[in-house]
Amino acid sequence: MGYLVGVLLRKLHGTGYAVACILSNGVAGKECLVRTIIVIPARFASTRLPGKPLLCETGKYLIQHVYECATQSRYAAEVLVATDDERIRAAVASFGGKAVMTRADHVSGTDRIAEVAEQVAADVIVNLQGDEPQFDPADLDRLVELLQHDPLASIATLATPIRDVQTYQNPNCVKVVCDDLGRALYFSRSPIPMVRDGEPDFTAQAGRFLLHLGVYAYRRPALLQLAATPPHPLEQMEKLEQLRFLGTGGVIQVGITTQYHRGVDTPEDYANFVALYRQQQRRVAA
Repeated sequence: MGYLVGVLLRKLHGTGYAVACILSNGVAGKECLVRTIIVIPARFASTRLPGKPLLCETGKYLIQHVYECATQSRYAAEVLVATDDERIRAAVASFGGKAVMTRADHVSGTDRIAEVAEQVAADVIVNLQGDEPQFDPADLDRLVELLQHDPLASIATLATPIRDVQTYQNPNCVKVVCDDLGRALYFSRSPIPMVRDGEPDFTAQAGRFLLHLGVYAYRRPALLQLAATPPHPLEQMEKLEQLRFLGTGGVIQVGITTQYHRGVDTPEDYANFVALYRQQQRRVAA
């Protein structure tokens, strides 16, 4: 699944485009413009927190917080919310954002952003989840740069060092193991890499024990191909969509960040976010 890829040189001021030098099989070629967009999939239905995108105890919709975070990316030419719900579309329009209506039968957020990718002009599509109001915009830029600097990678994602055994053993926390080039070898809900003799040392070997963060940047052809590919047996066993791409020979570049981007999945998560937001606002006003 190798595709032509550019090595990022510079961002054109105020354009939303970056100048890149196209590489094919490692050979430098002519400069071209690379257009990046950020797509935020958002659904009204949620098992643990229905109507999550429209929660607004801070005075802003939750989806607005995520949208405003995305607009701070240095490389984003455009930010779009992808939704199948008119209420979310109307909310996004109310704060001046842009939303795209998608089909209601998508089984995953990846399928939803792939539908958007078919309709818009973009070379790189960043998938930022609609429940990530505290995501660091610098990490969004990092995703784009990871792709620009790895000619063979068609997807980039992020991970953060695991700091405790509870996270390491928790099946709800997805782990990733990488090679020496930063490319993913495997993602799993199991504790990997497994330490056969002794216990894992999360301090001395922090770069080996990694918690995957569910944010991605895709080259457009890879995203469209991923959405059109049937589920892989490894994906079906682990219930991890990224294994569809990895299991069919795709290359995923993994960037390491010290920021743990905690999403909003439960009422408790949202209450914590609201408290933190109000604390930050008081600090700014002081």
